[in-house]
Amino acid sequence: MPAMKPPRRRLCILRLSAIGDVCHAIATVQAIQHQFPDDEITWLVGKTEAGLVSDLPGIRVVVFDKGKGLRAFPAVRRQLGGRFDVLLHMQLSLRANLLAAWVPARQKWGFPRHLSKELHSLVINRRVTMPARPHVLEGFQCFAHALGVPPFEPQWHIPIPETDQTWVEAHIPGDAPFVVVAPAASNPERNWLPERYAAVIEHLANRGITPVLTGAPATSELALAQKISELAKAQPINLVGQTNLKQLLMLVSRAAAVVAPDSGTAHMAVTQGTPVIGLYAHSNPERTGPYHSRSLTVEVYSANLLAQKSGRPEETRWGTRLKGAGLMADIQVDEVLKKLDQALGSGQPPPPGNNISS
Repeated sequence: MPAMKPPRRRLCILRLSAIGDVCHAIATVQAIQHQFPDDEITWLVGKTEAGLVSDLPGIRVVVFDKGKGLRAFPAVRRQLGGRFDVLLHMQLSLRANLLAAWVPARQKWGFPRHLSKELHSLVINRRVTMPARPHVLEGFQCFAHALGVPPFEPQWHIPIPETDQTWVEAHIPGDAPFVVVAPAASNPERNWLPERYAAVIEHLANRGITPVLTGAPATSELALAQKISELAKAQPINLVGQTNLKQLLMLVSRAAAVVAPDSGTAHMAVTQGTPVIGLYAHSNPERTGPYHSRSLTVEVYSANLLAQKSGRPEETRWGTRLKGAGLMADIQVDEVLKKLDQALGSGQPPPPGNNISS
């Protein structure tokens, strides 16, 4: 007698932000799709992050626009279209927890108690089993396991429109190898020093590899890119403020490597199989580092944690973030160049390109 087909379920994914965490969540959502192709999936996501997930096959996207204030909550409720069998509540922020209360669902799965905060426990009725100290991506995988998905290696299939592929080809001429340097994080404290980025750019140019600066159109990021360009003896291709998310995804997919602090660009590169030299001082790279490139991370988090909290990472609350505008200065140029050369290889520059999603 053939095995019975599991019943079709209506699933709601709640992960609003940020870009890096949405990248982690994509792998989990697509694993659920692969295991249960008949399930109907709706994803509640932030307005900016929707640019990355809005065209994922088989997923209905509902955008939560925080700019609308309190009006955003009933607006989302109207778009959801009825009750869900399961809500996978994959975010701990207060805003996300308030939104979860508006989502009609029979089961609301959330994080275990040791990872919960910001009223999370009040808006869920099921808890996902997780390790004590998971990487963010591994924690998200546990949501899929709770639905019956067996262990899986994270994979990403993110469409990139042909127009965005063509845009990148027009701005990065020829087949010469290039490295993306994404100098800015959402929190300026996590930015490295401009003169040290300039040293990285000069090192790449000396190796015959084109440096490419990327970033958002924010005034602070444009100013940082300008400062780096002024300090560097070799001029990078400056695309800061010029790319949408899919163009940036295409760019990092073609890059030989990416150099970045804890930022969305670093995690976008992971989805494309591109090596990432992550620069970490404020957060634990074992929790938030580029998942497949943690061996390439240059981190001073552990030393600063010991200095600020008088404890090692394994002795403090998982997810502890450090404050201090000067912490990134502890990351030295030589350490970054060593990891960069490790990623690129010590001989001839590597061929361009990695895994281009289509």
